[in-house]
Amino acid sequence: MARIVMKFGGTSMAGTERIRRVARIVKRQQDAGHEVAVVVSAMAGETDRLVNFCREANPLYDPAEYDVVVASGEQVTSGLLAIALQALGAQARSWLGWQLPIKTVEAHAKARVDSIDADALIAEMQKGVIAVIPGFQGVSDEGRITTLGRGGSDTSAVAVAAAVKADRCDIYTDVDGVYTTDPRIVAKARKLQHVTYEEMLELASVGAKVLQTRSVGLAMKEGVRVQVLSSFIDDDAPAADTIPGTMIVSDEELEGMDMERQLITGIAHDKNEAKITLTRVPDKPGAVANIFGPLAEAAINVDMIIQNVGRDKGETDVTFTVPAADLARSMDLLEAAKDQIGFNRIIPDTNVAKVSVVGVGMKSHAGVAATMFRSLADRGVNIQAISTSEIKVSVLIEEDYTELAVRVLHTAYGLDAVEA
Repeated sequence: MARIVMKFGGTSMAGTERIRRVARIVKRQQDAGHEVAVVVSAMAGETDRLVNFCREANPLYDPAEYDVVVASGEQVTSGLLAIALQALGAQARSWLGWQLPIKTVEAHAKARVDSIDADALIAEMQKGVIAVIPGFQGVSDEGRITTLGRGGSDTSAVAVAAAVKADRCDIYTDVDGVYTTDPRIVAKARKLQHVTYEEMLELASVGAKVLQTRSVGLAMKEGVRVQVLSSFIDDDAPAADTIPGTMIVSDEELEGMDMERQLITGIAHDKNEAKITLTRVPDKPGAVANIFGPLAEAAINVDMIIQNVGRDKGETDVTFTVPAADLARSMDLLEAAKDQIGFNRIIPDTNVAKVSVVGVGMKSHAGVAATMFRSLADRGVNIQAISTSEIKVSVLIEEDYTELAVRVLHTAYGLDAVEA
């Protein structure tokens, strides 16, 4: 018998028939003898609808009241799933964020989980009651409803799993696991049996949309084993335990398995990038700080940075990338600080994409970046910027070459599946 936290996303909860399907999947886990808690998202599209209501009511809405409105989507699905489970003969009840409680800190609309009082929840699970918990929501020290930001239900599920000391956290999505790259681009992409927390964190941060980055970071911090599964399986299919998706575990656990590690785990891409070039920036101490200070204060994430060699006149060009959604705001902030920075003009470019190779094998192998650069050069793909970490190399390229670059790199690192 295991203690399992199951999480279902908005697509899985889109309508009563799909909720009944989820109820059957959950009930089968309990019938197998497991203690079960479920974390649910709002129905697909519901959160967007609620956000639009807030904007229509007042474009300068109060974030605290915004949280009250948007948290209602998950409240609806948690109650409906409990009702559907009861119809199958299971004992089930919903627990809202304030009832556990899931205590949060920091600002409304982007709160972070601080602690969960899970004693009552564990007691009910031990009695055979299926707990259904709305994701994305918690309660502040002042007793007000808070939300964790878009995609926060993944984080809710991992936090609940840590609080109840679950054996694992199963994240049910519209894909059946983590692949070496996007199967829609590379037909020979392979589903991975295991991925380390570090690798998944990097993959999530550079464009892989399977899991929210915060949820992976929390899982790594708390040591929660996370499994990614498909919720769209036939009713007569074997239980998830016998058809596993991808298990996300610690590096130590993976090293203990009898398996040969791949040098590169996966190739990710992200087209939601924008490049900004500031021309004729004074080449002197403090100039770069004047550029990135206002962006940091506005919580705008800067990724790749290139500073060209200074010109004879003591000037240089500085190029960097920001999320495409933050491009307009970034340009406004830089224009407002133009006198302080001293640049000549801003050149924006949205026709770019980031392509990344990720793998813990990089730690002990040289030549990974060289293979990437040579493979792209051989196909005429120009690299505009580069960023690296211990287990990742990312390049910025023209957006039109994205799919070509992903396919080329997938083959170059030997990730293509072998045809049967």
